[in-house]
Amino acid sequence: MFLPWTIDHGLWTFPLLCLMNRVDRIKELLQSSPNDNFLRHALALEYVKMGNDEDARVLFEAILTEFPDYVGSYYHLGKLLERKGETQAAIECYEMGMAEAKKANERHAYNELQTAYEDLVF
Repeated sequence: MFLPWTIDHGLWTFPLLCLMNRVDRIKELLQSSPNDNFLRHALALEYVKMGNDEDARVLFEAILTEFPDYVGSYYHLGKLLERKGETQAAIECYEMGMAEAKKANERHAYNELQTAYEDLVF
């Protein structure tokens, strides 16, 4: 059931107020730690939940430009690019993420990125 103060996300319906409170709280925390990538990534994920892919993309791209070894953001940016129909950009994002995950010996992240990549390429 969709109500004006909710966000319908397929199987789940989120109360918008709940998401906005988390967004506000994360923004508040970012004021004292503006370069905290965990918080920036968390804010981007909240934007995705709200359907605000534009702001999420800006955050994911900023994180990866400044800290290319922040491996977790590659997967989510790639999925966002897929949703936007930017398949080639998603492929390149997954490739960069796999390279960074390999350098950091993050096997789980590498496998997730590889699966997403293969779903697009093969």
